[in-house]
Amino acid sequence: MSARLGIAGAVLAVAGAVMIGAGSLVGGGTEFGVSMMGAGATGMMGVGGAGGSGMMGGVGSTGMMGGFGTQSAPGPGESGFVVGTAAAPRVVRVIAGPGYAFSPSTITVAKGETVTFAVTSMGGLTHEFMVGPADAVAADQAGTPEAADIGMMQTKSVTYTFDGSGPYAFACHAPGHYEAGMRGAIAVVG
Repeated sequence: MSARLGIAGAVLAVAGAVMIGAGSLVGGGTEFGVSMMGAGATGMMGVGGAGGSGMMGGVGSTGMMGGFGTQSAPGPGESGFVVGTAAAPRVVRVIAGPGYAFSPSTITVAKGETVTFAVTSMGGLTHEFMVGPADAVAADQAGTPEAADIGMMQTKSVTYTFDGSGPYAFACHAPGHYEAGMRGAIAVVG
């Protein structure tokens, strides 16, 4: 009996990770997409950046399984945007996975802005989040800021100030992840 419950739990965990990924593909709406079962980050999975709720909780939401954080602060060009500073960085939430992808895959920052990236790993893989000049990130250059060893359902942060000329990027260099396309771009405005 307990072996069947263990297998059922593992199957539900994988199904949940797949549904979270699917929810971000089928919906529109918030920065993190919508849940599988409803718009505006509400429904069974409750994943989204608009304070959604649902059975599983998720990013920016509450629910039976809890949640892990709130939505990202508004970005440049959005209502309520406040430039992040060294004393008060703007928080941008990023989902690593499931699989070999970041969500969002493109992030917009203001020139000179300081941003704290709060990165949560979804799915069974361990990821990292390296951010900085695009050439240093692509080369996995030592000394480039990163949050390493982000395990499943774990959130780690890294803060960076975009005061150079760019271009900027972010990536995961866990073995094989970068090669599988786990990287993103940072657009600097202003």
